[in-house]
Amino acid sequence: MSRRRTPVDAELARKLSRRSMLGVAAGATAAALVGAAAPTASAHGKPHGKPNGKPHGAPLLPPGRLGIQLYTLRDKVSTLGFDKVFAELEAFGYDEVEYAGYTQGSAGDITLAQLKRLTRDHGLKGIGSHVGYSDDNNPNAYTFAQNLTKVLDDAQALDLKHIGTASGPFRYGSTVDAWKRAADDFNTYGAAARKRGMKFYQHNHAEEFSFATDQPDVRLYDVLLAETDPDLVYLEMDIYWAYVGQFRFGKRVDGTPDSFDPLHYVLKHPDRYPLFHVKDGEEDVAARDGYRMVDVGDGDIDYARFLTAVNKTRGGRRDHHWQVEHDQPIVDSFTTARRSAAYLHTLRQKGC
Repeated sequence: MSRRRTPVDAELARKLSRRSMLGVAAGATAAALVGAAAPTASAHGKPHGKPNGKPHGAPLLPPGRLGIQLYTLRDKVSTLGFDKVFAELEAFGYDEVEYAGYTQGSAGDITLAQLKRLTRDHGLKGIGSHVGYSDDNNPNAYTFAQNLTKVLDDAQALDLKHIGTASGPFRYGSTVDAWKRAADDFNTYGAAARKRGMKFYQHNHAEEFSFATDQPDVRLYDVLLAETDPDLVYLEMDIYWAYVGQFRFGKRVDGTPDSFDPLHYVLKHPDRYPLFHVKDGEEDVAARDGYRMVDVGDGDIDYARFLTAVNKTRGGRRDHHWQVEHDQPIVDSFTTARRSAAYLHTLRQKGC
């Protein structure tokens, strides 16, 4: 059974239905909605959305490109099932979903054909999926390394244009040569995916931005970029974890500065980043990661800056997809999905 809606939630669902969120009207509708829904403040006293509820400047979210990584809703998928989850996402104004597996726990068995139909029937599009990289202890594991053909068969059955992994390229270790070997694997998967009309991609966490154990002046992420074929291997930047990487690995092992800006990677290689994970964090320099993960719009990551810059790149608004994600325990994943969508639809270009 789907959750019972409050009057505010019901109004949100009505106004954020996909059929009322086309083009520029999407941002204006959501902006008015956030103002009406009495936004809450973060620990820093920042309201969720624009302070006065009035839109300023051009909308930053490209129409039809708002998605969500279903791992965010793993508790709901495993109990309510895809159908009820997709109904909520449709009401919240989502356009796309990124799968995190194709089963629905206690909600019962489901085939790929049924999953594909449910996705389509709720006005959603499957944009990608996360599958494990390798499990060398299990030759039958459902991973790229052990079961590439099955992984690609399933993705093709769902009409996915992207198929990737959220596993780090640490299969062979943390040396430069180890990552070159992993890059060779990724090139192989990318070539096989390309033959099926798909793009293979890798999703980062913070550790990808650490330094090689044998060459402490070499950042491992740079090895991945250099050693993978840009026509075969693509990247899904998890923006939050990239900023955590900036915080944790902004210095070399010897303590000398070697900071980076995650956005600069995208601006230098815009064609390699078709997908992004959008999550937010409040700065907390006392924490190991430098941030505490919060709903999108409640944190300190400057998404107006980030989207503005990416939109200006080659193919910016046309070629990039933005997936909300929250991968840590949360009180109510539907609330996170709803608030994140509403905030992103209010986001306007700075200085306009």
